[in-house]
Amino acid sequence: MGEITNVMEYQAIAKQKLPKMIYDYYASGAEDEWTLKENREAFSRILFRPRILIDVSKIDMSATVLGFKISMPIMIAPSAMQKMAHPDGEYATARAASAAGTIMTLSSWATSSVEEVASTGPGIRFFQLYVYKDRNVVEQLVRRAERAGFKAIALTVDTPRLGRREADIKNRFVLPPYLTLKNFEGLDLAEMDKSNDSGLASYVAGQIDRTLSWKDVKWLQSITSLPILVKGVITAEDARLAVHSGAAGIIVSNHGARQLDYVPATISALEEVVTAAAGRIPVYLDGGVRRGTDVFKALALGAAGVFIGRPVVFALAAEGEAGVRNVLRMMREEFELTMALSGCTSLADITRAHIYTDADRFARPFPRL
Repeated sequence: MGEITNVMEYQAIAKQKLPKMIYDYYASGAEDEWTLKENREAFSRILFRPRILIDVSKIDMSATVLGFKISMPIMIAPSAMQKMAHPDGEYATARAASAAGTIMTLSSWATSSVEEVASTGPGIRFFQLYVYKDRNVVEQLVRRAERAGFKAIALTVDTPRLGRREADIKNRFVLPPYLTLKNFEGLDLAEMDKSNDSGLASYVAGQIDRTLSWKDVKWLQSITSLPILVKGVITAEDARLAVHSGAAGIIVSNHGARQLDYVPATISALEEVVTAAAGRIPVYLDGGVRRGTDVFKALALGAAGVFIGRPVVFALAAEGEAGVRNVLRMMREEFELTMALSGCTSLADITRAHIYTDADRFARPFPRL
């Protein structure tokens, strides 16, 4: 296979190794997959304005997220059912994140429980949450995450219904029978239809609450003291509402382009959200981040950090924990090099003036000295 030199190369290996149903589940987006492609392509339209002759012999990439010091502003996004990719699943991802000194977000649809992930050892971990019709189930999940030492809730808000992922329809996607959604085992669930062949997974998906609204963000704050990140904001209007609702932060996300197709790439929506948040709460980004240059571009547009999803799952499929470690290492090294070549020695040095976008090309001439 030759030496892996960037995180994209793991996708082809994952495609070879995984059954089609599983690879397609991870890789596909909604409907025409326009946003899936655009999440990547939008990064390529942002260009650098590097500053030269700056001493870059020492570079500090460390970041602070919700008060937690991490080694770099690159974190792991929640991806469901990771044991479909590799038998170690979320255990491997958790160990790799911890070794890299960064944050892992565990999907509530994980194939390992919060307790199992906590058992891998120390590490800063966030818990991704959907709100279910039965609020008792939500409360039980939150309590378990708290007890297992998770530090924040990433509340997914772009999914009152699941997006239309045609590959999953064609493949008749089901969670393989040897796996289960571990966070729902042992919960007091309302009556479940045992006759359904995909059992728990389809039951849980069917329990997502379509009535979810901002009042539920308030309700969640009333049952937990954990900070709440609102994940799935892509407009200024919703950014302002997130601030008013008491969210601790925003994750600009289009759910990996798996929900509504023809929404903009997250990197294209980022500046609007950052401007609306106006420094009151931090703004993070996920979607399409594959290079250290992408991380730099997101920070230049005002993100406080990024989350990566698919690269982790594909590396997991290819090489297990070693693959995830390698993804985090390559992203870190690329980001450090981008900082050096742009003349930045700390995250605070990265400014809007270090990049220019399509909008800048039309809107403003280059700054005059």
